Amino acid sequence: MGAADARVFIVTEGPAIRDAATVVVIRDADGPRPRVLMGQRGAGAAFMPNKFVFPGGAVDASDCALALARGVEPRLRDLLTLSPVTAAPPPPEGLIAAAIRELWEEAGLALGAPAPWAGTPPPDWAAYAARGLVPDPAMLTYIFRAVTPPGRPRRFDARFFLARAEDVMGDPDDFSAACDELSHLHWIALGEARRLDLPFITEVVLAEAEAALTDGPADQVPFFDNSGATSVFRRLG
Repeated sequence: MGAADARVFIVTEGPAIRDAATVVVIRDADGPRPRVLMGQRGAGAAFMPNKFVFPGGAVDASDCALALARGVEPRLRDLLTLSPVTAAPPPPEGLIAAAIRELWEEAGLALGAPAPWAGTPPPDWAAYAARGLVPDPAMLTYIFRAVTPPGRPRRFDARFFLARAEDVMGDPDDFSAACDELSHLHWIALGEARRLDLPFITEVVLAEAEAALTDGPADQVPFFDNSGATSVFRRLG
């Protein structure tokens, strides 16, 4: 789908769709038994209670104002700007920063390049910046996108990024800096992860992650578009 096909939806009923970013972190990706990082949402969570998911969440305004370690590669920039759903979609830099921030907040794992911070970091970035890191888009591969269907208590236009545990700065088994949003954080073999209580879309993304590890990133990004009255499967790029 090209930029000429872009559509804008303004939601007038039910919860507004929020832009979001999620990270699928793979460990031992080149070995015989790759593992993926999963955590469980709380029983009282408004969105997907008790389900095992990847670290991720909504884009914050502060994410969109950050200076990244390097510019966003043109192809990635194009893919991240196709088919806007929300009235004011974030820039690619904001989506990338949100993915890295959510991984840090929910798992305590830091992806980034060692570099001085430009100015005073926003409060929700302070602990990350204290590690002497700046978000680096080169550590993420864009592999999937999905909009939450209508009828859910919360709705997101979520972009899913693939990352490698080997790029984590520090011990990938150290979740001590994580907040309490996800419990039971652990590395699990890709094949075994499907035995967990997963949302449907998480199962789909797991398959895309496996394909990306085996065949390399696809030329087009799959997109489950539930922003309109009819669910549509698209390919971006």
